[in-house]
Amino acid sequence: MAVSVSGMLATFTPPAGAVALIGDFTDWKKGAPLPVVDGQPLTLVLPRGAWVEYAWLDATGEPFADPDNAVRSLNPWWTYPRATEIGTYSQHPLSMETAPVAAGQAHRLSWDGGVFSGTRRAIVYTPPHYDPAQTYPVYYVQDGVAFYRTGKLGELQDRALAAGLTDPAVLVFVEPGERNEEYYLNDRYLEFLMQEVWPRVEGAYNVSTQAAGRGLWGASLGGLISLYLGSRHPELFGRVVSHSGAFIARPGATRGGTIDTTTAGEWLRETLEATPPRHLKVSLDTGTLEWLAAPNRRMAAAFADLGMQHQYREYQSGHNWVTWRSALPEALLYMQGK
Repeated sequence: MAVSVSGMLATFTPPAGAVALIGDFTDWKKGAPLPVVDGQPLTLVLPRGAWVEYAWLDATGEPFADPDNAVRSLNPWWTYPRATEIGTYSQHPLSMETAPVAAGQAHRLSWDGGVFSGTRRAIVYTPPHYDPAQTYPVYYVQDGVAFYRTGKLGELQDRALAAGLTDPAVLVFVEPGERNEEYYLNDRYLEFLMQEVWPRVEGAYNVSTQAAGRGLWGASLGGLISLYLGSRHPELFGRVVSHSGAFIARPGATRGGTIDTTTAGEWLRETLEATPPRHLKVSLDTGTLEWLAAPNRRMAAAFADLGMQHQYREYQSGHNWVTWRSALPEALLYMQGK
C-alpha cells in the first residue's frame, strides 16, 4: 500500500529505489527532504480533511511518482506528484456540479508582443446570453490558460449564473510569456495590459472601463502582480482576487540567479500597511500546506486591521491547482455574488 491513513496519521511506504520523500509538507524542493531509513515507512501528522501531494526521490535526487499510487494531482508543471486524502477533502458544491448549463463563448486572441517579446495570447470569455448593449465587469486573469483549462473558471461562472448565484462578467485569460519576469513586481506588466490587451478587449467587447468594474485575478506570482498593480492604481482597478499570493517578494530581489520567493521578506504587505489600498475589494486565500500560508495570513490580518473590504479563506492543501480550483467558487461568489 502506497499510503495508509489513520486519523491524522499518514504512513508513506517507500517503493524500490526511494531514498527520500518530498511534497507539500516539505514545500517540495524548498525544504529538506525526509530521508528513508533502511527502507522503513515514514509516518507524518497531517491536518484532517487535507489533500496532500508528494513524490519520492531516487539516489540521484530526482523526483519520481509513487508506482503504487494512481491518484494524480492537477499539476500542470510536473508529472510525478501523487496525492492522498487525510479523511475527505471537501469541495464547494459548485465545483461538484456536472449538470449541463448554458455555456459562455471563448474568443481567442493572438498577436506579436511589443512590451514583452514573443507571440502573446489571450482568451476572452463572454458569459452566456452576452448582450453587446450591456456593460460587464471585466477580470484580467493571469496564467490564463491554466485558469481556463485547469481551473475551469469560465465553466464555473456558467454554473453560478445558471444557479442564479452571481451576476455575469467578462473573463480575460491572459497567458504569460516569461512569468517570473512579468509577474515579479514588474510595472511593465501594466504597460503590457494597457498597450496590448486592453485595446483588443475594451474596443471589441462592452466591458467596464471604470476602476470599480475592472479587476485582476491570479495565483501565486499571478496573485502577487494582481495585488501589486491593483493597489498602486486606484484609477484603473477596483477588484483583486489572489490565490496563494507569492507575497514573499521585494523589487529586484534574487536568490541563486532567479527571483526570490523564499527569503525576500514581505515588502508588499509593509507597503500596503503604510499606504492602505482602501479602493480595492480583495479576495485572498491560501493552502495551509505551503510556505506562503503565513505571509497570506499576515496580509489578510493587515487588511482586517486597516478595515479594508476583503475576504480570506484557507484550504487544507498545498500550493497547487487542487487548492486554487477549490478556492475559485468562493472567490467568484465574493466578487460577483448577488
